[in-house]
Amino acid sequence: MNLLVAGAKDLQINLKPEQLEAFRLYYQQLVEWNGRFNLTAITDDEGVQVRHFLDSISCLRALEPGERFAGASVIDVGTGAGFPGIPLKILCPGMGLTLLEATEKKVHFLAHIVARLGLDRVAIIHGRAEELGQAPEHRERYDWALARAVAEMPVLAEYLLPLVKIGGRVLAQKGEDAVAETHSADWAITTLGGRVRRLVPVELRGLAETRYLVVLDKVAATPSQYPRRAGMPAKRPLVVKGAAGKE
Repeated sequence: MNLLVAGAKDLQINLKPEQLEAFRLYYQQLVEWNGRFNLTAITDDEGVQVRHFLDSISCLRALEPGERFAGASVIDVGTGAGFPGIPLKILCPGMGLTLLEATEKKVHFLAHIVARLGLDRVAIIHGRAEELGQAPEHRERYDWALARAVAEMPVLAEYLLPLVKIGGRVLAQKGEDAVAETHSADWAITTLGGRVRRLVPVELRGLAETRYLVVLDKVAATPSQYPRRAGMPAKRPLVVKGAAGKE
């Protein structure tokens, strides 16, 4: 875990021994399960430390100084094998975490690793963001909605903003095209009750490209017709007023 330790220090994060042990167990179980199920294409030691663990905990750069999701309700949409939600939970045990994943085999792994790591206040849901965003027990209930490598920003805004309460925030992890992507989502973000707060560039040890954390504020209620039915946000993204979003 030397690369993870050094990279975390670059982000001004000091990992405790028990946290490092949790990451070791996480890596071991990820590789073991990946031999049976295709959880991730990245399984080499350095790749997991940088592209999964370090990239996940870099989300803390989007928070205000001293803020660590303490007491916050957080949903990780399209979490896959648990990224970025589980690494953040390891560092921020006081958060309440919901992991949303549409692939059943990944849901089984999530239940296994959450139990093995002894994480509490973690809910695992097998489902889609479009369905959850219309469910009263989840709609506009969360302080934070997170996503990594799930969809382009106009689509992602429709997945995430309906889940966040007014005053809450969205955090999307993006690559070098983050500025252009966010600009293309301006109308969608506004329509869905959001506002761009800031884009935070992140340099990770071991990666040449710059990553970005796109942070949105939820400033108004999301209109009741959003999110649309499953598949529609991706099929007809909210990119131009009047050109999409009527179904």
